[in-house]
Amino acid sequence: MKILALSGSNAEGSYNEALLKYIIKHFEDRYEFELATVKGLPMYKEGVDAPANVLELGKQVEDSDLILIASPEQQHSVASSLKSALEWLSSSVHPFHGKPVVIVSTSPMPQGGSRSQTHLKNILAAPGFSAHVFNGDEFMMGNAPKQFDEEGNLVDEGTIKFLGHFFDEVDVWYAQLTK
Repeated sequence: MKILALSGSNAEGSYNEALLKYIIKHFEDRYEFELATVKGLPMYKEGVDAPANVLELGKQVEDSDLILIASPEQQHSVASSLKSALEWLSSSVHPFHGKPVVIVSTSPMPQGGSRSQTHLKNILAAPGFSAHVFNGDEFMMGNAPKQFDEEGNLVDEGTIKFLGHFFDEVDVWYAQLTK
């Protein structure tokens, strides 16, 4: 399965991007990954043609079997950088049509981006997406600064075990969705 791991953060030193990098490394024998980010994409402007970097991201989404979005939380919602990228991708091009989407998040706060995930699921239900969003167990890792070692590895064995369980559920869901 080819997975596009999309970091929804434009922050330097993003914990959500670190989480994706850990997932890519941890599951490299199980999936084929491509890492993408919303960094550098312009803010969405209605009535304007999508720029080349947005079209390229749309092509990456289109060419993937599944999209894994790491969604940071800002002011109890989805980060504006991710929301803007999704606005481009639901109005100028429509690469999410019928695409399986899985959401993960981490945050310095104990909630682990839970409100961001809820808001992102609502956004992905809007016209212009028609995505299939995974609604099984949710992976929301709180206290992000304490979760990684110097090499970017997760340090808590329970978290690593749950991440494996989470992707086992994703595999079952994906198999049912694509049969």
